[in-house]
Amino acid sequence: MRAAATGVAAVWRACWRALRALSGDDAYDRYRMHHLAAHPQQPPLSRKAFYVDEQRRKWGTINRCC
Repeated sequence: MRAAATGVAAVWRACWRALRALSGDDAYDRYRMHHLAAHPQQPPLSRKAFYVDEQRRKWGTINRCC
């Protein structure tokens, strides 16, 4: 019974990670991992600053062809 519960928990965690990746909810976590690997000498943005920067990047300019 314990092995089955462990298996169910592992499947649940995998589904949760996939859902977070598909929705973009893990963007800050991915940013932190990249930042620590690529720019260890610079302090990373806070979660709030990252969110504001992403919103500015995404919606701050006209993103269309015409």
